[in-house]
Amino acid sequence: MPVLYRVVRRVAEGLLTLLIASVLIFGAMYVAPGSLVATLLGGPESVNAESIRAITEAYHLDEPFVVQYWYWLEGVLQGSFGRSYVYGLPVTTMLATRLETTGLLLVLSYTVIIGLGITFGILSATRRGRTDRVILVGTTFGSAIPQFVVALVLIGIFGVELGWFPVSGTGTGFADRLYHMVLPTFAVASVSLAVITRVTRQSMLDAFSQDHVEAARIRGIKSGPLVRRHVFRNALGPVMTMSGLILAGMLGGSVLVETVFGLNGVGSLLVDAINNNDFPVVQAVLLLMVGTYVVVTMIMDLLYPLVDPRVARKEKA
Repeated sequence: MPVLYRVVRRVAEGLLTLLIASVLIFGAMYVAPGSLVATLLGGPESVNAESIRAITEAYHLDEPFVVQYWYWLEGVLQGSFGRSYVYGLPVTTMLATRLETTGLLLVLSYTVIIGLGITFGILSATRRGRTDRVILVGTTFGSAIPQFVVALVLIGIFGVELGWFPVSGTGTGFADRLYHMVLPTFAVASVSLAVITRVTRQSMLDAFSQDHVEAARIRGIKSGPLVRRHVFRNALGPVMTMSGLILAGMLGGSVLVETVFGLNGVGSLLVDAINNNDFPVVQAVLLLMVGTYVVVTMIMDLLYPLVDPRVARKEKA
């Protein structure tokens, strides 16, 4: 399959996914409880015929769903999600002020997931016995416990009992911000760390069983070079795929953790918007999550043949 065709096909699939998601996200406003007019006007004392007419005209509420969706989509394509119903601020401005905190949390969490996950996976595959059993038990518990439960446990042990780390806020300087992010980072990373560890371990074991690895071992290649040159390189494909899926879904996974730790990020913004029926903010955050997932998975899919030459050869065949 030509490279250009793969790129065009994946981009088209991504755009179609975003379009369908945007319809569902915008349409959710119609099935949400409460009245949009009442939310915008603030209370019964503000409701009168003139104010209702003004709101109806401003938000095209008297138009069919398709027309309303088109007005909204036109704004989105121009980089505008409208204004918050609650705060009256542009939604893009509100998102921009929250992205820094969420971005730092996700970068730190992903670094922990990839760094420790691959390391533990390699150790589990190469040191069969006690090390392997300990890692397997740890990953079993890690993958079974929800992130918000991990967050509460970390707060109770390392924040309240031991007092080693702060349990809320983001700090003031760069070093202080990193210090405040320690517990949230491991809470976000907990489940995905266990998954990457298990995927790496299984991929390494599968690579060890391949004929060319056994041939390299017979030729007398030492354990270290054997693992680096022959085993891990062949095990990288599934690890990269899972790493991409984890990265794509991390924004959604940080929502509850940000709320538990009181972080001023995109996740806590989404929770506040849902509680206040602030539909423009909810729509913007959800579309951002879907867009992030689509873009990351598309990039990973296009890069996969570069990591695993066997896939590239199959596509050329």
